[in-house]
Amino acid sequence: MKNQTEFKPYIPASKVTPEFTVTSIVMGIILAVVFGAANAYLGLRVGMTVSASIPAAVIAMGVIRVVMKKNSILESNIVQTIGSAGESVAAGAIFTIPALFIWAADETTGIDKPDLLEITLIAMIGGLLGVFFMVPLRNALIVKEHGILPYPEGTACAEVLLAGEEGGSSASTVFAGMGFAALFKFIIDGLKAVPGEIAFKVKGFAGEIGTQIYPAVMSVGYICGFRISSFMFAGGVLSWLVLIPLIVMFGGDAVVFSSDGLTVSEIFAADGANGIWAGYIRYIGAGALAAGGIISLIKSLPLIVRTFRDALKGMGKGASGVQDRTTQDISMKVVLISIAVLTVLIWLIPAIPVNFIGALIIVVFGFFFATVSSRMVGLVGSSNNPVSGMAIATLLIATLILKATGMEGATGMTAAIAIGSVICIVAAISGDTSQDLKTGYLLGSTPKKQQIGEIIGVIASSLAIGGTLFLLDKAWGFGTEELAAPQANLMKVIVEGVMSAELPWELIFVGVFIAVLVEVIGIPVLPFAIGVYLPVHLNACILVGGIIRLVFDKMKGDEKKNKEVINDGILFCSGMIAGEGLVGIVLALLAVFGLDKVVDISGVLNLPEPIAKIGSIAVFALIIASLLKFSIWKKRDKAVKNEK
Repeated sequence: MKNQTEFKPYIPASKVTPEFTVTSIVMGIILAVVFGAANAYLGLRVGMTVSASIPAAVIAMGVIRVVMKKNSILESNIVQTIGSAGESVAAGAIFTIPALFIWAADETTGIDKPDLLEITLIAMIGGLLGVFFMVPLRNALIVKEHGILPYPEGTACAEVLLAGEEGGSSASTVFAGMGFAALFKFIIDGLKAVPGEIAFKVKGFAGEIGTQIYPAVMSVGYICGFRISSFMFAGGVLSWLVLIPLIVMFGGDAVVFSSDGLTVSEIFAADGANGIWAGYIRYIGAGALAAGGIISLIKSLPLIVRTFRDALKGMGKGASGVQDRTTQDISMKVVLISIAVLTVLIWLIPAIPVNFIGALIIVVFGFFFATVSSRMVGLVGSSNNPVSGMAIATLLIATLILKATGMEGATGMTAAIAIGSVICIVAAISGDTSQDLKTGYLLGSTPKKQQIGEIIGVIASSLAIGGTLFLLDKAWGFGTEELAAPQANLMKVIVEGVMSAELPWELIFVGVFIAVLVEVIGIPVLPFAIGVYLPVHLNACILVGGIIRLVFDKMKGDEKKNKEVINDGILFCSGMIAGEGLVGIVLALLAVFGLDKVVDISGVLNLPEPIAKIGSIAVFALIIASLLKFSIWKKRDKAVKNEK
């Protein structure tokens, strides 16, 4: 194991270069808001978010090195540190807070829609606790465990920044992805020139297959890879080609479960496979997701216990050696006072109706899961961090405690989601902070400045996330076809399930045992469970991206060139996710102000269904071609030029 004295960062501790500047702060805040909004939209659509660190880093390099003609790698690192905080706040918030909006839409619950101040305070408290909890853990996990914990995304981000010496080609790839995705998204959902989804049915068979054609959804598959995307698609196949036909076949005229008292046949006659998915499959998927999260947490228990023990030992030992620039953290006095103030705020804020003991429990749980999250992202990366599993465990415990102490009904349900939101955001931000601190450790950044940068990113994105959620709710609503909000629906189901007995437990337990079966045969349960929950059309689009990535991974020839092709694809797809997310926000604004009909040309075109499908396939082919153009074809063009 390497220690602090043996490791030499890229920028030595003795050298001082521009780092925490006005430029880096302003750019970081802009990217925190942009990537926060884009990831909120993406997560509510497909149930997954992506790391913003690498795209933020390449954009920072592009602006600082190419546009501003400055050469400061540490300045670029501060930009990505601040910018990536927005994605983590968004990820934590969308897992839980939309449940309050869904309840508010149902007048029978008696729950009011949260206001902007409540959402902002919940997000900010969770985010700040996540940062402050990570400060004393830095020495234990980043320094002492260097060479043991790889922190894959933090290391990759450092490599991207170091590769910035080549110029601005990486940044241009990200911007190209943003531009192409913005164009395609506007054609599909703005102009509505072609349908965003293609479906294929067989006469006499209740199942359905098809695909969406959205660039961001395909990009998720490319970034996650073929293995994960294939598991998601397999879950969708089970739901749409096995379970839905069985429910229609055996349900018939029975009212298995329906709030409207409709029979299975009536639901299928009115809405087809989509109606069965909405009324039945979503509950099976919720059971699978809940079981998957708990299974993941149970499997991680030995690691969790070891992590917590080792981190506490590391804190006790403290940092060794003289405090130079690269070993400076925010002072422990400031950290402890800040945590104490935030604990009191949790107690006093009406949006989180708990007493002081309850506030202390939240902070204790928060520190525990911050420790777990920070260690686990060091091993498996932020994308595989089981934040949802931690949130499920927290919600189950919190809801049981609230119910046992007499806090039931609307008040108890609201309190449970608020508590879960704080813990979820704590876990997400602490994982992001640890990845950023690993990047800084490799580059020779000043930890204290990065930690302050994380705080700035949390505050900026917290101020924006409430407006983003209100905008998306106003435009489409959560739990709809446009914004499925799978995790938030799952949290809603869990809280309702503990508080009442009016849920389709049979369907939920079917999902639970599907997850158990999948785990027994060795398939990763969470991606499969997400696939069971989400529409198969979305999973199929993700699979297309995964297949493209598989082809790239299997390419023969120069290993270095193949890696460049894959990385260019990741950068382009990161840009496409950001571009589609931003246009999604713009389209939401148009819908809110009633201008969406002005740009809609579907009525003018009035294409027959077969022609419309061909148009959708053609647009999807262009999306795939744009990815190939900026990855494998880009390298071929470069090779031809070099030969000439």
